[in-house]
Amino acid sequence: MAARTETAEAPQYALEISRLFDAPPGLVFKLWTTPEHLVRWWGPKNFSSTTEILEFREGGRYRHLIHRPDGQTYAMSGVFREIVQAKRIVFTFAWDEGDFQDRVETLVTVSITAEGDRTRLTFRQEPFADIETRDSHIEGWSECLDKLDVYLASI
Repeated sequence: MAARTETAEAPQYALEISRLFDAPPGLVFKLWTTPEHLVRWWGPKNFSSTTEILEFREGGRYRHLIHRPDGQTYAMSGVFREIVQAKRIVFTFAWDEGDFQDRVETLVTVSITAEGDRTRLTFRQEPFADIETRDSHIEGWSECLDKLDVYLASI
């Protein structure tokens, strides 16, 4: 009888956040796709942001920086994998710190759907190696979406 080897995949964890915005899908999509809007809401509470690169097309790159009030800056970058006008944006995401070869890349999917005259945005980021790493992103992304909601109300 031949020997059989079984392997088990490591568990992979996903972060998913859903929000309902008082705005049409086209506007919500636009605020994810243009630097002049992104800098108004990208980043956690009390952070400001800068967009260095935004090639908004499939295969295009982006690089955003978020700035803490004390001046500390964090950079993130990736590539747009899929863009469906006013419906979906899929992109890779990785922090730019440390050794480039040890960079941990995740995939972010932003789904946008109409619910009456409002918009449901579902944010999903995956895979995370463990629950702790996944959970470390909940507050930051939730605060980004809070800022997006405030910005939408102001325009």
